[in-house]
Amino acid sequence: MGGIEDIKKEVWSCFKDMQVIYLATVDGDVPRVRPVTLIHYDKKMWITTGSDNNKIKQIMANNKIEFCLLLKAEETSGYIRGTGTAEVITDVKTRTLIAENTPFFKEFWKDTNDPGYALLRIHPRDIEYLKPGAMQVERFSVV
Repeated sequence: MGGIEDIKKEVWSCFKDMQVIYLATVDGDVPRVRPVTLIHYDKKMWITTGSDNNKIKQIMANNKIEFCLLLKAEETSGYIRGTGTAEVITDVKTRTLIAENTPFFKEFWKDTNDPGYALLRIHPRDIEYLKPGAMQVERFSVV
């Protein structure tokens, strides 16, 4: 495989506009993992969720997160794991932009003023990449 820039390019190309990832938050001293839909829009990572959801409460108390995207290729698998932080977005313009570009938004919320709507931005810091079929993990920092 080429240099780190080639690896980074390959990793970012694995993200579709929307996909299921596993998101881990911290609840006191206990990790909590759940599947969520990651929205990859404008080269940034977003999650729409309910404002009274446990993940929001956990992120407000401790914004450290980890996510995992499973990768499949024929009969092998791999993953992209990222550590970083999550930020609850309150900016109306950003909340509206993401809502307008999320096909399932109206299934859960009336509009962007709905008090039940919360938007998270994921800020990855470190990435671990196991290419499907590979035996060696590649690591890099996003910053």
